Amino acid sequence: MIKYLQHKYALSEVGAKDMLKACVTCIFSNIALMLPISLLYYLTSDLMQGGVPNERRAFYIAGAIICLLLIFVTTYFQYNSTFLATYVESGKRRITLAEKLRKMPLSYFGKKDLSDLTSTIMADCASLEIASSHWIPQLIGAIFSTVLVAISLFFINWRMALAALWVLPIAFLIVLFSSKVQHSLGVKEMAVKMACADGIQECLESVRDLRANNAEEIYLIGLNKKIKAVEKRSIITELGTAVFVASAQMVLKLGIATVALVGGFLLTEGSLDILTFFMFLLVVSRLYDPMQLALQNLAAMIATNIQCERMNEILSHPIQTGIDRLSNKGFDIEFDHVGFGYHQKEQVLQDISFTAKQGEVTALIGPSGGGKTTVSRLASRFWDITKGKITVGGMDISEIDPECLMSLYSIVFQDVTLFNNSILENIRIGRKNATDDEVIAAAKLAHCDEFADKLPQGWNTLIGENGSELSGGERQRISIARAFLKDAPIILLDEATASLDVENESKIQEALSRLIQKKTVLIIAHRMRTVAGADKIVVLDGGYVVQQGKPEKLLAEEGIYQNMVGIQSETNHWKLV
Repeated sequence: MIKYLQHKYALSEVGAKDMLKACVTCIFSNIALMLPISLLYYLTSDLMQGGVPNERRAFYIAGAIICLLLIFVTTYFQYNSTFLATYVESGKRRITLAEKLRKMPLSYFGKKDLSDLTSTIMADCASLEIASSHWIPQLIGAIFSTVLVAISLFFINWRMALAALWVLPIAFLIVLFSSKVQHSLGVKEMAVKMACADGIQECLESVRDLRANNAEEIYLIGLNKKIKAVEKRSIITELGTAVFVASAQMVLKLGIATVALVGGFLLTEGSLDILTFFMFLLVVSRLYDPMQLALQNLAAMIATNIQCERMNEILSHPIQTGIDRLSNKGFDIEFDHVGFGYHQKEQVLQDISFTAKQGEVTALIGPSGGGKTTVSRLASRFWDITKGKITVGGMDISEIDPECLMSLYSIVFQDVTLFNNSILENIRIGRKNATDDEVIAAAKLAHCDEFADKLPQGWNTLIGENGSELSGGERQRISIARAFLKDAPIILLDEATASLDVENESKIQEALSRLIQKKTVLIIAHRMRTVAGADKIVVLDGGYVVQQGKPEKLLAEEGIYQNMVGIQSETNHWKLV
């Protein structure tokens, strides 16, 4: 049962046990709420016989106090086991999802929209939180407590019990039969919600380009259609669910009529006394109200299956694993007949073999789409290769835990990601325990002091969301400073100087030349002057290594490198006319 609940509702083991406790407390709470009816039955019996005897008054007073205490105690435990425990579990669920995502290969994120993952962590977790606190325990509690009451009713009068209870299985079957319809409607609703979320996120991210091209109005027309589609689909889903729930609740109401009819018939026949008839009317009035809510809870539980599936898709996805002990001898990176594809039918790299030696700068060049960035990502195990082998110092990186492996790398991406924090803290990402002096020293190597000293609060200036207060070149230099601060033995540079002008590019390359002593450097660049000083050049085209060697050797050969150098030399003489 514990394993089933864990898988069904994406719970931890503790969360599954807490859900069982919540169901049990709901059963006892519902039974406690039925006890006053028994007390009222005996009180009515005494009143009908001429009044309450003095010796029984204490019994009713004590009974009322006991009922109130039981209701208070069971409600207290029910609240703790449903609401409080659920909120704790909800926090664990979000942390578990975040930890799972942290260990997943980047290939997974390439297949998923950011808005989809955000929706799963936030909206889907919130839906399951409501289900665990408001729907599931109350439904289970209502079912079990109703079964116990039903059994007791059969002992009192089986014909009246049938008249009161025959509607319950029919009402529940109606809602259960709606599961396929609800699932279909829910899938369609989720699809339009994700399309709308993607549209809103895309609009926010591209608002500058939309405004620059006077395309805001046109884009918003399309976005408005997506919002209307969500509204329309939500109404359809609600209506589809309401048809079944409302029908089931109408059937439930028939139980009161059958109790009255059967009870009236039995009264005239003389086989039922008025007190028992009155008791059954009290029971069904108390019984059907929570059962109506239980039907709604059942429909809501069925609807949460989609959220559970989306969450379990993440939780069941394989993660990158490996030993947390490094065994490399040196830091040479060797690609041995490596193949890779983001999708099974599409191979980006076919057969890549080369070695980036320690103490040398190895430059990856080639036409766009040739696989340069992919190679650099594979070198640090951001993705796992589909064939071949990649080693660092003879150590197969596919056997090493990604976080442990990453301690060997300093990486500067083409697209810089910064946080809305100070310059110091953004650079400190490279090494969290670094002192301010160490951070500033690394920053000066990347020439960050040239702009930091001019800012209002200097190094402590907040730079805005993703560095919005800085220029592209300034943001790039902060990213490079992180690599200086980490000071790892392997450096990966993906268009690291793309946003810098010629003067700053020269300064950065001068600093890099001091940093790379005895280190393995893998650099991706399109500017030939950036790679002219490399020790080795690897030319990639169409997923293959088509040339490799020293720059002067490749320049003397006919091929892509010579052609790229020639084209860029020609562009130096271009001018606007």
